[in-house]
Amino acid sequence: MGAYGLLMLLGSIQIIYAASTSLGQRNLKKRIAYSSVSHMGFIIIGIGSISDTGLNGAILQIISHGFIGAALFFLAGTGYDRLRLLYLDQMGGMPGMSGFVVELMIFFGILTSQKYLLMNELSFGFISSVNYIG
Repeated sequence: MGAYGLLMLLGSIQIIYAASTSLGQRNLKKRIAYSSVSHMGFIIIGIGSISDTGLNGAILQIISHGFIGAALFFLAGTGYDRLRLLYLDQMGGMPGMSGFVVELMIFFGILTSQKYLLMNELSFGFISSVNYIG
């Protein structure tokens, strides 16, 4: 496994570890922070895919994460200012964001990469997509 394969493995581990840590957080700001670390793993995987789609997905993930992260922390601060609540079990649900499209581009970048064997591409894609199960 070369340096790019190591990047993809490291990104997959980062996604799973940070996402599982995020699920255990009751505080909204901590959950946003840990999920933000998880989404940085998609950037690492996009770079490691060495394909145009994966690299474009990584760049768009950086841009999308900047907007989404700022908006979520703004909403968390506004919600705390008005409700005086930071714990999710007291608030209710939260809507989904646009980062899904970018992460889907990164998955397609992995699958269309000519650098790796099909089995490696499928295993990295499967490991990283565990983030959405549950």
